[in-house]
Order: sequence, then C-alpha cells, then structure tokens
Amino acid sequence: MMDLLLSLDLATDLDTRDLGARLAKVVQAGDCLALRGNLGAGKTTLARGLICAFLGADTEVPSPTFTLVQRYQPDLDEQPSAPELLHFDLYRLEDPEDIWELGWEELDEVISLVEWPDKAGPHLSPRHLDIEIISVGDHRRAHLSASPTSNWKSRLHDF
Repeated sequence: MMDLLLSLDLATDLDTRDLGARLAKVVQAGDCLALRGNLGAGKTTLARGLICAFLGADTEVPSPTFTLVQRYQPDLDEQPSAPELLHFDLYRLEDPEDIWELGWEELDEVISLVEWPDKAGPHLSPRHLDIEIISVGDHRRAHLSASPTSNWKSRLHDF
C-alpha cells in the first residue's frame, strides 16, 4: 500500500526539470525513484533535472532507452561522499530477471532513477519513491507516493 505524499502541477518542461532538481537536494545513497507515466510524459525530463542538479548543469543526460542504463559518477574531488547515480529505462526489458545484468545489485549503494519500473517485477525496492506523471489537459501533474514504512514523508515534509 502506497501513501500519496504530494501532488504537484507541472505546467511546463521547466517545471518538470525543477521537480527533479528539488529531489536532488533530498536523495541519498540507496534511494530508488520509480518514474511512471506514458510515453512522452516527462520521465526523462525529470531525471535530467535531478542528474544535472546533482552533478552540474553541463552534464549530458541522454535517454537510456537503448542502453537500458546510464551511469553517472560524481566528481569525487568536489563531492567526496556523493554516490553514483544509475538511470534505468526498462521499457525494452523482456524478463524481470534480466535486471541483474544492468547493475541492479548495486541499488543499496547508489541513487537509482527507474523509468518503466513495472518491468523490474518483484525486484523493485519496497522503499522506493513512486513518481507518476500524468497529463491533465495541456499540462502535467506529478503524484509522489511511498510506502508508509519509508522515510519519504519526513524527507519531503518541506518540499
């Protein structure tokens, strides 16, 4: 059972990127953000916002649609304790067991952004933050939900 924590309007792509940038301030090693929504909903745009805020505005963030996973290593001189980020796009994954070939076993040590998280089957972390982006008329709305046993509610309290 997931509790709805926040519901936010995303009128523009900039609002979607900004949501990612705001999340970059609260994520930590072991966090999994499950990005849900139809094709073109803004999942990758949100991921770009988070990754660029975390690693620097000039970070190139291609969609991992064909590679299935992109790795981002922070500059350890600037951020000595910053975890690596893994951005997964599981749209083309055919079998949930194939997830292990993509570095899935590292999720407790990294920050992971997972597009199409249902494709992970039973392997999605139970403490993930669920971010569903839906179209509402000519703009988007993001619903952020998490397990009531997670600490996401307190971490997003002042969001």
